[in-house]
Amino acid sequence: MKKKIAILGSTGSIGENTLKIIKIDKKNFEINLLSTNRNINKIFKQANEFKVKNIIISDLSSYNKAKTKFRKSSINVYNSFDHLNKIIKTKNDIIMSSITGLNGLSPTLKSIKHTKKILIANKESIICGWNLIYKELKKYKTNFVPVDSEHFSIWSLLKNGNSNNIEKIFITASGGPFLKLPKKQFSNISVKKALKHPNWRMGKKISIDSATLMNKVFEVIEAKKIFNLDYNKILILTHPKSYLHAITKFKNGLTKLLLHDPDMKIPICNSIYSTDIKSIKTHSLNLQILNNLELKKVDTKKFPLVKLLNKLPNYTSLYETVLITTNDYLVFKFLEKKINFQRLIKLIERISNFKEFQKFKKIKPKSIDDIYDLRDYVSLKLDSLGI
Repeated sequence: MKKKIAILGSTGSIGENTLKIIKIDKKNFEINLLSTNRNINKIFKQANEFKVKNIIISDLSSYNKAKTKFRKSSINVYNSFDHLNKIIKTKNDIIMSSITGLNGLSPTLKSIKHTKKILIANKESIICGWNLIYKELKKYKTNFVPVDSEHFSIWSLLKNGNSNNIEKIFITASGGPFLKLPKKQFSNISVKKALKHPNWRMGKKISIDSATLMNKVFEVIEAKKIFNLDYNKILILTHPKSYLHAITKFKNGLTKLLLHDPDMKIPICNSIYSTDIKSIKTHSLNLQILNNLELKKVDTKKFPLVKLLNKLPNYTSLYETVLITTNDYLVFKFLEKKINFQRLIKLIERISNFKEFQKFKKIKPKSIDDIYDLRDYVSLKLDSLGI
């Protein structure tokens, strides 16, 4: 029997890589839903290729355009994830949640009851709404697999184990394009240079987060929530080759490492086939990299945003939404060339320390509305600064 799978965010890099994996094993899968925000041409091309009967286009203007442009298509087109009950009548085997940004939280929460297993590649949802996600996972007895390479690696190393047995976790960071660039040259960093990641092909937003190392701040928060660990048990090490993704040191004296090529198809494939072994084409074991991993502690003078972790509470709070919203806002200002790279870093540091935002460290999100309302509040505050 074919496995039923839905891919939320199918036109993004994770979604496209998921489709590449399924294409190899097409006879064993039935895709019953794809979604996009605005990329109507690509999603209709995907739907036709994989014979998908249902698509969701979240952006209203793009949805209306698609209804006109593809009016002769037999594909069912929806504008909201409120239609999931109509689209998925019996539980899917898998849902891949890969919508980028906080906009992915609502679809993720709505999807959990419709699937036996959910693969989450949306770090913002986990960072800001993990307590809400966890509640739904338990309620509907849905299995969860994290897709980010670092968290998938930790999850794999911990398989059939207990996070209480963990002594330390080490998450690796490539350091982005500026790991070896002298700090005095940071004033000359252009958008083009910041987007040029040495190892990974990623979207613009995550590429800039990698350049500032803010992505590692978020990945530590993500790991803390998923594996229920204190921040002092999670450390970041720079590793320029992106070959080693996580190290887990256990209380019994064992230390386990997980390595793979810098290719997101590997964690995606192993997330889909988490109880099976599926062959995937990869490079031979790279002994040259293994013999020179170049593991080092982060230089916080060059990458000061890592120090934000020292100021976070050891429990879930709405402050994580402040951090996500502030970073998103300022990264897009940098991409628009409204601020330079050094100012981007300084503004994230300064704004995240605003006194009026500190109170949210003591407030736990009780609903998705709490998170979205705070996102809007922080965005309005940032608008008022005239950056």
